[in-house]
Amino acid sequence: MIGWLIVACEIGFWVFVLAGLIARYIFGKNKLGYVLLLCTPIVDLFLLTVTVIDLKNGATATTVHGIAAIYIGVSVAYGHQMINWADRQFSYLFGGVKRPPKKKKFGTELAKYERKGWYHHFLAWCIGSAILGAIILYINHPSQTEALFNTFRLWSLILGIDFIISFSYTIFPKKENK
Repeated sequence: MIGWLIVACEIGFWVFVLAGLIARYIFGKNKLGYVLLLCTPIVDLFLLTVTVIDLKNGATATTVHGIAAIYIGVSVAYGHQMINWADRQFSYLFGGVKRPPKKKKFGTELAKYERKGWYHHFLAWCIGSAILGAIILYINHPSQTEALFNTFRLWSLILGIDFIISFSYTIFPKKENK
């Protein structure tokens, strides 16, 4: 059930984003658009609440419960960036704003971009790990929450690999293709 809820929450996130942007750019209702965009964190709170209730009611944690924490961390860390991206796309399509030319990144600019991406990933990991830890402490039953700890360990490994890749561009800058 939690797996489907994560899918529904992702859909809900984008429904609020699209509704906010449609209100803003198509109907010219900037305040309504702003309110709808502000509703996106409600989706995260709902998912967190249902996940904790499910586990508190005795469900054994699975990787899917861990993915719920990852989803919330990613949503908080990257949500603003995703909404800004969608807003730019709508402004090109419906707001009469000219799309800037796509600029290829290389050298120090690419290294900075990759590091910034890793910092967002680290923020998502911090938020998601805090949620995982809080749930583990709240449930206080190690055999019931073992999958959450395993999710934390795997995500930590992925974060470490991402660090190596992202910061490698600082040490070995990519050269411009001519």
